[in-house]
Amino acid sequence: MTRRDPLQDIEELFERMDRELEKLGTGLEVPTDSSVDVDVIEGGEEVTVLADLPGFDEEEISVELRDETLTVGATPGGEADAGDANATSASDADDANDGGRYHLRERRHGSASRRIPLPAAVEPGGASATYDAGVLTVTLPKRSAASASGHRIDVN
Repeated sequence: MTRRDPLQDIEELFERMDRELEKLGTGLEVPTDSSVDVDVIEGGEEVTVLADLPGFDEEEISVELRDETLTVGATPGGEADAGDANATSASDADDANDGGRYHLRERRHGSASRRIPLPAAVEPGGASATYDAGVLTVTLPKRSAASASGHRIDVN
């Protein structure tokens, strides 16, 4: 008589549940406001924001300054409209490159965004942004008066 290991049975059950939930979750992703890790550094004459956006191309990144809040976002080039929650079906998610099946999927594969309140009033016209090795660096010179209008910042 073969003896069953109850812990092994439980582990197999959790693995099956994880696979099924992963299939369901691919079409139900909801963007969160904290999907981008950032550092905000206030210096004497400027505010610098460093944002981790690995895996995106420069043209997929958007940066906007409005009401002393910096909004950073990135959308992969081939991705469907963000408003279409069912753009990726469960069967599509099973297929990796060359028709393979994912067994573990931890790397980011969707849009990312973050709204960052700034610690000081800044001058929108003097803002600059660079993107290198997956890190977006936004430099915003400080100013004394706040502006209510928005300003788009080009990424170089």
